[in-house]
Amino acid sequence: MIKHFPHQNLGKANHGWLRSSHHFSFAHYYNPARMGFGTLRVINDDWVAPGTGFPPHPHRNMEIISFIRSGAITHQDSEGNKGITPAGEVQVMSAGTGIMHSEYNRTKEPLTFYQIWIEPNKIDVPPRWDSKLFPSEVNDKGLPLLVSGYPEDNNHALFIHQHARIYGGSLAPQQEVVVPIAHQAYVLASKGKVTILDNGKSVTLSEGDGAEITKQREVTLVAESDAEVIVIDAPLH
Repeated sequence: MIKHFPHQNLGKANHGWLRSSHHFSFAHYYNPARMGFGTLRVINDDWVAPGTGFPPHPHRNMEIISFIRSGAITHQDSEGNKGITPAGEVQVMSAGTGIMHSEYNRTKEPLTFYQIWIEPNKIDVPPRWDSKLFPSEVNDKGLPLLVSGYPEDNNHALFIHQHARIYGGSLAPQQEVVVPIAHQAYVLASKGKVTILDNGKSVTLSEGDGAEITKQREVTLVAESDAEVIVIDAPLH
């Protein structure tokens, strides 16, 4: 089953330096029908002006993933971690027992990224931060696995404390990929257009759209143009 959420229907926030589209209730955007999708609690599609960003603020017991779409983000936290994560790279942070961090756009170009929060399956773990650059070129092996909470994936994917997987990457026009689903999935059209096939039916996502996929063991995606797509497979509560 597919449920489509067009970009124009998402929750919106405009703070001047920050423009955000909220797939779920967040901050001043509240929609009781959109409080999350199982353990997937937050997806924010953020635009950050050059020279601005998020000053130090706390998090606790949440797995926070950032998928950098363009520009670069500078991270610093109370555990002593520092790093610059450019476009095409992914960063993860386990807030655990509590962490303070800041994120800034120190470049002269706008920063765009997806901020994704997933509820952990272990609470009060030691805070941690990590990042990794994944291949950005189109390949015929399907979408790369970016993030995983399964031990068998930890040699090539970033680790989080939840039995979830996040796939993402570039697709060429008319390229078709099949992504397995262990629980339920949320699909993001990061760039271009992508069609989701479902038992003879189809739903086309434009850039910025999202879609919930339920009651399926896999999802078939077909790029309608040069595209970038993210698939988040996370469990119910």
